[in-house]
Amino acid sequence: MMEVSPGAESSRPDHVALRGVTKRYGGVTALEDVDFSCALGSIHAVLGENGAGKSTLIKIMSGVVQPSAGEMFLDGAPVSFPNPHAANDAGVVCIFQELSLLPDLSVADNISIGDPPRRFGMIDARAQRRRAESLLARIGCEDVNPLLNVRDLPLSRRQMVEIAKALAKDPTVLILDEATSALTAADVDRVFEILRLLRDDGISILTISHRMHEIEAVADRCSVFRNGRHIDTFDQGARSADEIVQMMIGREIAAQFPEKQQTPHPDTVLEIDHLSWEDRLKSVTLSAGEGEIIGLGGLDGQGQKELLLALFGVLKGVSGAVRIGGSAVALTSPRNAKSAGVRMALIPEDRKTEGLMLPMSITDNLVISSLDALSNGLFVDRKALETAVDDGVARMQIKVGSVDDPVSTLSGGNQQKVVIAKWLLTDPKVILLNDPTRGIDVGTKQEIYKLLRALAADGAAILFYSTDYEELIGCCDRVAVMYDGAIVTVLAGDAITETNIVASALNIEAQDAAKTVAGGPEATP
Repeated sequence: MMEVSPGAESSRPDHVALRGVTKRYGGVTALEDVDFSCALGSIHAVLGENGAGKSTLIKIMSGVVQPSAGEMFLDGAPVSFPNPHAANDAGVVCIFQELSLLPDLSVADNISIGDPPRRFGMIDARAQRRRAESLLARIGCEDVNPLLNVRDLPLSRRQMVEIAKALAKDPTVLILDEATSALTAADVDRVFEILRLLRDDGISILTISHRMHEIEAVADRCSVFRNGRHIDTFDQGARSADEIVQMMIGREIAAQFPEKQQTPHPDTVLEIDHLSWEDRLKSVTLSAGEGEIIGLGGLDGQGQKELLLALFGVLKGVSGAVRIGGSAVALTSPRNAKSAGVRMALIPEDRKTEGLMLPMSITDNLVISSLDALSNGLFVDRKALETAVDDGVARMQIKVGSVDDPVSTLSGGNQQKVVIAKWLLTDPKVILLNDPTRGIDVGTKQEIYKLLRALAADGAAILFYSTDYEELIGCCDRVAVMYDGAIVTVLAGDAITETNIVASALNIEAQDAAKTVAGGPEATP
């Protein structure tokens, strides 16, 4: 049973509580006899690895799934929500990590889609727009035009629209599932301000995040889950970060980042020469050596994602030159980028929409990028396919019931492992990663860090975009910081510090920054 540490937060009355809740999916127990509560006017962080039961917990609370046993209470009265709409009507609103926005509708349409303002029985477009403007202003997004279609917004702005949509439902219980994972640092700070104001208004807030610094910044109280069980509840600050992580993973904590290679990288694998695209990429010049991990830093939206997409042949109208192993290549399509002569792989930003085919099986998702190598003429070599799937599952330690199950049944961390394993089966020489650890747990992150270093040791050249400065510092041999579509600084060695990355991201001089770094023409902006 859980242990509740004494403190001011634990003395507040419970607003929402679960008692003896269990959830089974066939022979798998996702939650087991869980007692859990969130106090009135409190920000409560729910922590745990992917597959620990966090998502099942909030799905039960928000009416997405029904418990196999146990009860839920609001202000002491038992409640049961047959669907999310019933939960919303009771004031329980969830912002899931996977956005629920309709891309071909406007921002205003999406915010009011569940209950649009009406006049004479028709949707009042003006009132709907005014509501959207008010809610966007409330979360500091006055720059978002409510008449724009959602598909025309970057991911970080779509996430803010999702938050505005939730606030439109006037929640008394607000649940956020990795709702800040796609946001810029400035947007995260603004969201935290909103959460504190909502808490002070008496709203109960549950937040799931794998970013410990965010938990420390905003949470009043924390609960740790592991393997479907509620392990501990305590006031924020009562446990150290190391203690929390150890409770989450149930074992001693290994070093977060593997040791970097100390040897130089003499053989150049990837050369980018004055790459430009519209007004988003401006004469980008960079090289990556064999076994080198190069980070792409800077504020979100400065051209990092476009650079990866341009290299992978997704963007049209790109100018400049790209060489692989000294030979010029024309990256006109993803098919060409992953061909035997180029051997490039891209781990995309959004695994749900860009990396996976959710209704299809784990097997289908794993082999889709390497079918050419697994085929004899018109027919797939079934034995080779089964061997490849087994190798991919084993290499990435993917937790599966059956490889024939839909990939949508896996936890977020295991889905991300499928995306990575899919591309490793193509034996890439150049690996492009677009924020690959967004929204996954500490244990899985460590596995990915070790994998990247192992791939580099095998000779791959890696470009690694991350919004997490700690990852750039801990994983990368060099960090190329981008601003307004151009590389303004390349940091190496002891110069890879948060101060220098932030200063370069803002295109200002850091007091302790050395802007000249280990050689190469790309080190100069």
